[in-house]
Amino acid sequence: MEKLLGSNLFDASFLFASLLWGSIGVGYFIFGKKQGAMMPMIGGILMIAASYVISSWLLMSLICIGLIVAVYWLMKRGY
Repeated sequence: MEKLLGSNLFDASFLFASLLWGSIGVGYFIFGKKQGAMMPMIGGILMIAASYVISSWLLMSLICIGLIVAVYWLMKRGY
């Protein structure tokens, strides 16, 4: 479990993943705010939070991909 969560915050993979998912989260938040849709805003906030809280690039990427799928699925359902 120690290896999965990792603690090397200066690893290039972690920094790139954090930048990528944080940027996508900001994009989702801005899109949701401009469209008046709550799901993309909430998904964006959760992606930004994940990029700050999770210290493993793999776990962060899996969670953020799951959030993207969840937001897409919920938007298709009309939420």
